[in-house]
Amino acid sequence: MNERSFMNKATTASRRAVEVPRPAATDKRDAILRAATQVFAQRGFFNAQVADVAKAAGVAAGTVYLYFRSKDDLLVSLFERTMKQAIAEGRAALVGAADPRQRLSRIAHLHLERLGGDRDLAVVFQVELRQSTKFMERFSSSYLREYLGIIREAVEAGQADGLFRRDVSATAAAKILFGALDEMATNWMLSPRTYSLEDDADAVIDLFLNGVSSRPRAEGGAA
Repeated sequence: MNERSFMNKATTASRRAVEVPRPAATDKRDAILRAATQVFAQRGFFNAQVADVAKAAGVAAGTVYLYFRSKDDLLVSLFERTMKQAIAEGRAALVGAADPRQRLSRIAHLHLERLGGDRDLAVVFQVELRQSTKFMERFSSSYLREYLGIIREAVEAGQADGLFRRDVSATAAAKILFGALDEMATNWMLSPRTYSLEDDADAVIDLFLNGVSSRPRAEGGAA
């Protein structure tokens, strides 16, 4: 081996040693969605620009369009990703929870923990997503329906076990519980106080299961 070939191989080896792996497409897509969450929360969806999202993500504006068709697509994708995670986490948390009351409690804790752990996400979900009828119609007919289905299944199980009233629509009950959790999240987001949103979960479940009357509390109310 002559000196030139040796140097070429050494140079090649050195370059390989310092090469930094390129981020996977999914990583870059997630980074853009995280940036979009921040930008939409801080600027408002309608005031934000794709260029703002690109800057926050540390990429060129053209790169955003490699993954998303438009600003609307960013918002829809953000919703879909979050709801997929919520549904997967919800179903996983219910494994081994035979008591329907415990299942509802776990759902409530997960719901408020998720939004309470990311204020920007809470702002996007509680405010920005609701400013367009087009978005709301799409959300109500897709993942939100599946999410409500998880709550409804727990209510139906409680009705089958004789724990919950059978004269109440399980679908209506699921919407009522979701509405209560939704309102607690909105109130937390707007409040000037700093407190744990998840801490509200037990109170919501207690009221859902026992109401506000002075009747004896149901056993295992808030697990």
